[in-house]
Amino acid sequence: MPDNPTQPAPLSGGSLVLGTLALSLATFMNVLDTSIANVSLPTIAGDLGVSPDQGTWVITSFGVANAVSVPLTGWLTQRIGQVRLFTASVFLFVLASLMCGLAPSFELLIFARVVQGAVAGPMIPLSQTLLLSSYPAKKAGLALGMWGITTLVAPVAGPLLGGWITDNISWPWIFYINVPVGIFAALLTWAIYKDRESPREKLPVDTVGLALLVIWVGALQIMLDKGNELDWFNSTQVVTLAVVASLGFALFLVWELTEKHPVVDLRFFAKRNFTSGVVSLSLAYGAFLGALVLLPLWLQQYMGYTSTWAGLALAPVGALAILLTPIVGSNAHRFDPRVLATISFLVFALVLGMRGHDSPQADFATIMVPTVIQGIAMAFFFIPLIGLTLSGLKPGEIPAASGLSNFVRITAGSFGTSISTTFWANRASVYHAQLAEHITPYDPAAVEALAKLRALGPNQEQALGMVDQLINQQAYTMAANDIFNACAVLFLCLIAVVWLARPVRGAQAGGSAAGAH
Repeated sequence: MPDNPTQPAPLSGGSLVLGTLALSLATFMNVLDTSIANVSLPTIAGDLGVSPDQGTWVITSFGVANAVSVPLTGWLTQRIGQVRLFTASVFLFVLASLMCGLAPSFELLIFARVVQGAVAGPMIPLSQTLLLSSYPAKKAGLALGMWGITTLVAPVAGPLLGGWITDNISWPWIFYINVPVGIFAALLTWAIYKDRESPREKLPVDTVGLALLVIWVGALQIMLDKGNELDWFNSTQVVTLAVVASLGFALFLVWELTEKHPVVDLRFFAKRNFTSGVVSLSLAYGAFLGALVLLPLWLQQYMGYTSTWAGLALAPVGALAILLTPIVGSNAHRFDPRVLATISFLVFALVLGMRGHDSPQADFATIMVPTVIQGIAMAFFFIPLIGLTLSGLKPGEIPAASGLSNFVRITAGSFGTSISTTFWANRASVYHAQLAEHITPYDPAAVEALAKLRALGPNQEQALGMVDQLINQQAYTMAANDIFNACAVLFLCLIAVVWLARPVRGAQAGGSAAGAH
């Protein structure tokens, strides 16, 4: 796509503040909807007369449609224009949200979620692009920081908000709340950015590439979402999905690398900084999300926490991030982004290392301290890594590169969630078997423990059941520790990946979209 020779000047004053607010609200709304329905699934399934297993399609349908549409951002931007595409995506997201809330049947709800996921795709990449164009080069880090807060805090806020709305109002309102927020964000965005449209180019439709993208991404996403439930590769369905995803991906690579007008431009991976940034950002996000999903599961299932208290244990995760991100963003241009990313990864490794030493006796303060510290890592996370990924790109390349980067990150997040929960269950089974080996009539400690329990009133069978519960708690705690420690090691290894990138001056880290001014 030809670059616009006259890039619009950065925004200032009230326009800059309102533009940042509008884009951040749209991003927050989008990311929130990836997790807000999770805790409401039993209620939704019950109200619409389907099983809990069928109810998970409320999540899966959105994820599949969203994963397919995100990498199409660059191609759609070239045909429609970034401002028109973003505004239309937000309006259509509002309409789809209204359809979700009003859906009288499960089938119509799933249809509405597919539409919602599909139209949501361009919103996140284009919010990055429009933010970068709004700020001068030296404040590109601040722009990315504002964007990063919404992307990291929304997955935490989603289950808390969704649970409260479901318990205190009714589940359709988890979708209705998008309507006023989305309309406000869309109107404000159009008012501020309508005269800053990007150039358009009528490109032919890459039908084959689009079809292959839908096939392999759809198969992969469904496999990841349903794998744990279907016992992974012991299931014919999962094996079939894996074969379809692998074959579709191979054909997609060959086609897109040889197509003159590819629907997804994979040639960005030939750029060293893009590849280094995407790999480190995506794997780190996968580890972050995997650990984030595991913690409340462990607290609620094996530590006796209610949903409310588990939410409170997670709630402070964004506190320091919100306080520190503006400071980090304002000064990001002074530092090599590789240094800032290294700080983030070191703090993440520290936090996960602390988590990796928890025990069933851990009190609330012990759980809370790493949560608070994690805010430091989050403040240094998105700003340098996105800046590194987009460094050296032309303004016209930013939407496509951002779309591809976000697609890989979202997919890595799905992998991280599935891998962490699967390995958690598998490791817990191993630990349970090892610990249960000692519960025999020939083990003095086991005999003594059972005798003490029986002295309190339970019979032999009840006492053994109580011991099994204790073993289960210990096994799942040890398994969670293994996952947390593995994620800590991964963060340390990713520091080397970050430093494979070429040196970038902080002021250039926002990419040419910020530097073109």
